[in-house]
Amino acid sequence: MALPTLHALLASPRHDVVAVVTRPDRPAGRGRRLAVSLVKQLAVEAGIEVLTPERPRDPEFLERLRQLAPDCCPVVAYGALVPPAALEVPAHGWVNLHFSLLPAWRGAAPVQHAILAGDEVTGASTFLLEEGLDTGPTYGVVTTEIGPRETAGDVLDRLADVGAGLMVATLDGIADGTIVARPQPGDGVSFAPKITLDDARVDWSAPAMRIDRLVRACTPAPGAWSTLRDRRVKLGPVRPTEEDKSLLPGEIRADGDGVMVGTGSTVVRLGEVRPEGKAAMAATDWLRGLRLQAGERLS
Repeated sequence: MALPTLHALLASPRHDVVAVVTRPDRPAGRGRRLAVSLVKQLAVEAGIEVLTPERPRDPEFLERLRQLAPDCCPVVAYGALVPPAALEVPAHGWVNLHFSLLPAWRGAAPVQHAILAGDEVTGASTFLLEEGLDTGPTYGVVTTEIGPRETAGDVLDRLADVGAGLMVATLDGIADGTIVARPQPGDGVSFAPKITLDDARVDWSAPAMRIDRLVRACTPAPGAWSTLRDRRVKLGPVRPTEEDKSLLPGEIRADGDGVMVGTGSTVVRLGEVRPEGKAAMAATDWLRGLRLQAGERLS
């Protein structure tokens, strides 16, 4: 999410990137090898110093930050709270790019919660970071529509791109003294906590529209899922039908239209699935090897 903004700042003739702060390399994949973030890779390629504190309150990091003496610290999807000792270092503070129209959806998963709620419009906001959770005064916003079939990944990718331009414009305005941060309104506040793996489990007794939104909100991460024969199955986006109510919640049927599953309202059509321990595949291919018994249900 931060990569487009770093690209935009490096390309801007008005701003000098003196360092990049990112999370430490973490083991990833089956081999548990250390994975280097794309942001770190770009910074290294550009010859920029990279700071990777375990916690942004670490004394060594704070001391280096004071030595660098940045005018402003733009932040995108950092994933850790910035302590007061760090907030007070840059003359113009830390400016955060948040993927919602603040004060709506403050928190770690704004786009996911916007999709869950059925919002038709979302956006990105730049605001002055303070100790509260996404409560600081805002500088600017951009808006975008959420398409009826879009996933959280689709919307986040678009917001990362348009948000990069918003961040550069915000920093330009701060440098020029032409924009001022304005307090967020007191009404319209909503919260978007991180969606856990438990949250992503599909309840087939829910209406089809709710299941559709859940799956899209959890794509690509953490991934909506269900179980069949006590084995977990990850689900790609589904397609609700308009009138078909012929199956019980979770009941599976294969027909000429693909793989259908009953819900608390109308039937949904499965798209891509990922059985436990296997690669993603079309739902029809998955079902072909199951020898499905009549009345079997996802749960």
